[in-house]
Amino acid sequence: LFSSSFSMRMLSHAEGLFKICTSRKRSRQRHNRANCKPSPSTMSATDSYGPNVAVLPLDDQMKFVMTRIRDEATSLQDFQFYADRIVRFVVEQGLSHVPYTDKTVLTPTKSKYQGKDYDPAEQLCAVSIVRAGESMEAAVRQCCLGIRFGKILIQRDEETAMPHLFYSKLPQDIHRRTVLLLDPMLATGGSAMKAIEVLIENGVAESAIVFLNIISCPEGIKNLTEKYPKVKIVTAEVDGHLNEKRYIIPGVGDFGDRYFGTDLFDYQQPRPSNN
Repeated sequence: LFSSSFSMRMLSHAEGLFKICTSRKRSRQRHNRANCKPSPSTMSATDSYGPNVAVLPLDDQMKFVMTRIRDEATSLQDFQFYADRIVRFVVEQGLSHVPYTDKTVLTPTKSKYQGKDYDPAEQLCAVSIVRAGESMEAAVRQCCLGIRFGKILIQRDEETAMPHLFYSKLPQDIHRRTVLLLDPMLATGGSAMKAIEVLIENGVAESAIVFLNIISCPEGIKNLTEKYPKVKIVTAEVDGHLNEKRYIIPGVGDFGDRYFGTDLFDYQQPRPSNN
């Protein structure tokens, strides 16, 4: 009897200590949640540039990918491989900005699942700004079955940096679609703004344009959002500034040249010949 009574008292005492510890732990958790701040690696810079600009948080994996495409020593094959990876990431994130409808499906367990639905073949159109924007087309095709594509060719005057429209070919019903505008670099914003101008002239609503971008800079974001505040911008990283030649710094150089393997550029020193 004594042993049983003693055991009961010990159990009651242990339960009391457990309740006290649990209460203190919950109090500390509430305090931490109230005072904690998100780490820089998980913060979005959206608030810095406006509600329609999404700067994607990059984990270590995506930082590694960005490091590889920025490295001047990266080979053509590696640049293409890692560029395709970050482009796919941006496209996947950008698709969260297209319109969806509610949809209920029946699973193989005969249970209902409340989800979302959209039809990329009927609702979307991707428009690439030739030539660098074409490097993003494969990722869009992988994510959006049956999507239609348009092309806009804009040449930037290297002296004035002013854009000039040379060619455009767009789906006839583009005015009723959400448009994914593709260009990996946003420097001055001139080419992107010219492309948006063409889209709007063809009946596309400004709010129906989602500009998918890999690297941008504050100057380009400012110029574009001031002229077209309803356009949504999705970018992987925002770099520091433009240099005197209007290249993004630190940047990647000319994305199109590096992706498609064309000639060297004036910001690189020619490599010594082996002959």
